[in-house]
Amino acid sequence: MDFSLSPEQLMAQKMVRDFSQKEIAPIIKDYDRKQEPIPFMLKRMGELGILGICFPVRYGGQGMDYLSLGLACEELEALDTALRVAMSVHTGLCGMTLLQWGTAEQKRRLLTPLASGAKIGCGAFTEPGMGSDVAAMQTSARREGDVYLLNGEKMWISLAGVADYALVTARTDALAQKPSQALSTFLVDLNSPGVTRGNLHGKLGVRAGSTGWIAFQDVQVPLENRLGHEGEGFKITMSAFDHGRYTVASGATGLIRASLVASVAYAHERQAFGKAIGEYQLIQQKIAQMAQDYEVARLLYWQVGWMKNQGQRPTLQTSYAKKFATEASFEAANQAIQIYGAYGFSDEYDPERYLRNSRGAIIYEGSSEIQTLIQAGYALGEREDKPLRCELPAYDETFWQEN
Repeated sequence: MDFSLSPEQLMAQKMVRDFSQKEIAPIIKDYDRKQEPIPFMLKRMGELGILGICFPVRYGGQGMDYLSLGLACEELEALDTALRVAMSVHTGLCGMTLLQWGTAEQKRRLLTPLASGAKIGCGAFTEPGMGSDVAAMQTSARREGDVYLLNGEKMWISLAGVADYALVTARTDALAQKPSQALSTFLVDLNSPGVTRGNLHGKLGVRAGSTGWIAFQDVQVPLENRLGHEGEGFKITMSAFDHGRYTVASGATGLIRASLVASVAYAHERQAFGKAIGEYQLIQQKIAQMAQDYEVARLLYWQVGWMKNQGQRPTLQTSYAKKFATEASFEAANQAIQIYGAYGFSDEYDPERYLRNSRGAIIYEGSSEIQTLIQAGYALGEREDKPLRCELPAYDETFWQEN
């Protein structure tokens, strides 16, 4: 069993870390305080190939594997969650779902501009009255000839204000016997007539990221922009969540690491009662827990990345990774503030931002409560992975790197 990273993976990791630390670190506090997205962030991530890191070169990507995607997300969130959120919705929810379910023509036409960063995508699933219950979606899509008329509203959508495309799941069959058979998924051009959108403000965390709402009123969606067959929307959405949760888990691992690094530095620097606070066992206990949680979280998401590379479906393992890493990141940030004492309560220091940013990941992409139900379902034998018509393709280095 080899836990070492390849030279290519190490190179990708360093490239993302350099971008985060050199280009974003000097300005992140200002944009967090202003509660504004960093204007050049997405363009720069596209130019560097970060947004398309795990897509085949023939589709505009960098030809790297799925573990490289996780490594990139860890580095992005080690700086700020807003960077990783952009990766989650553009690359994870939108791009990887297209890679899995799209036809060859759709990948050429729709995935290529997303993989290169020429276009920005997002995932639009949550609705004002619907969070975790995907089958209860009320957004509708009625087919009329070669187009669908899309009506409804999506809420809490990351990149809503800046995305060019949205992966949207809507109800296409109101009479379906099973709710899961009533849904279909589309890639919607957000510049189409009938689309309105806006930004949400006053968020607890991820303040340097774009979050908003999207409304559809008789929006015409071409038939060729439907992903998969009509009625496969529930399965496609669940697949998208698997990809998104993987990026959330790997990103949260980076936040644990950031809290640990900040705590260790402060524990060496801060003096109390005549010696560095790192010499006190209660401080050591907190730091030791962070170090342990980082190692566990990293191993969990590495396992998911490896399984994706092998063409295996890691729904359960992704759930383990997402729940553990997000909860551990919140606790790590909380303990970092405790180590900093009163200074941890100030936005002059990073732990305050880490704590605010960490809280949302316990809710979005499937709350901890949903992850608990998923895990219990597998353990009790009430849940199993049935074969899908389209599985995420295993990583093939030759195919991925061919033009």
